[in-house]
Amino acid sequence: MEKTAAPKETGTLDRWLSGPRIAALPNPQAMPVPKLSFEFFPPKSEKMEEQLWECIRRLEPLGPRFVSVTYGAGGTTRSRTHSTVARIVRETSLTPAAHLTTVGATREEVKEVAREYWEAGVRHIVALRGDPPAGATKYEPHPGGYAQAEDLVRGLREVGDFEISVGAYPETHPEAISADADLDFLKRKIDAGATRAITQYFFDTEVYLRFIERCAKAGIKVPIVPGILPVTNYQQVVKFSAMCGASVPAWMGHLFEGVDDDLDTRRMVSAVVAAEQVRLLQANGVDEFHIYTLNRADLAYAIAHILGARPKA
Repeated sequence: MEKTAAPKETGTLDRWLSGPRIAALPNPQAMPVPKLSFEFFPPKSEKMEEQLWECIRRLEPLGPRFVSVTYGAGGTTRSRTHSTVARIVRETSLTPAAHLTTVGATREEVKEVAREYWEAGVRHIVALRGDPPAGATKYEPHPGGYAQAEDLVRGLREVGDFEISVGAYPETHPEAISADADLDFLKRKIDAGATRAITQYFFDTEVYLRFIERCAKAGIKVPIVPGILPVTNYQQVVKFSAMCGASVPAWMGHLFEGVDDDLDTRRMVSAVVAAEQVRLLQANGVDEFHIYTLNRADLAYAIAHILGARPKA
């Protein structure tokens, strides 16, 4: 699963990459508490809804910058996403961000969803092209819809003054013809009006650091927030990563070796790995992180606690 490292370039980044890793790890007490946001997915059953809201209530006291709620392939979770986001607005102190995609809908239908979010008090949208609907082998724009995420960003700007986050791929989107073309797609989304990018998950710190250096050279000035995925099922992550273009380093397989039937140990390893990943990024100037919770409060809460986040009064 490992990818070949990109050729090194000159500069402080590569001097860090060629140096000892442990030297970059800071004293936890010397580091500020990072800015955190959390991602949830809408529930498919009553039991999953209970789990989701237990997760939301557990993480709410940590005061994240925002929490996002995903949108299924082809808009399949549209009503559940909307109801979850609307309830977060009504019943919590959290700032929700609603995912919205271009798949399977006309421009006007997408704008109507955006207007519904605005009326519900939602001011932050995560604008994504989206995955093909079930059964489709590749993405096809809707005949009357937005072709790409950059077009969706422009459409949202016509609806309201949303804060707009978009996706970014440190290891290149699997459908991109090249890394440079993929970076150009990101630049066009930013130029269309996006205010932040959130990355696909990654596990090697240098993957992200090289990526943001490339973003800076391309003139991208908005925050590029690292997406952090706590791993509890290593084999499942390996399988999913093969489809989405993320590399899984050999050292991670070694850490999870022999604990397939030991959930408690896997969770402890996962929390430590994710927290150390954040600390190493912090040592290199990154101060904001987006945690993919998978609707599991205990793991996300433990990671936040290790990083110094505490419930707010």
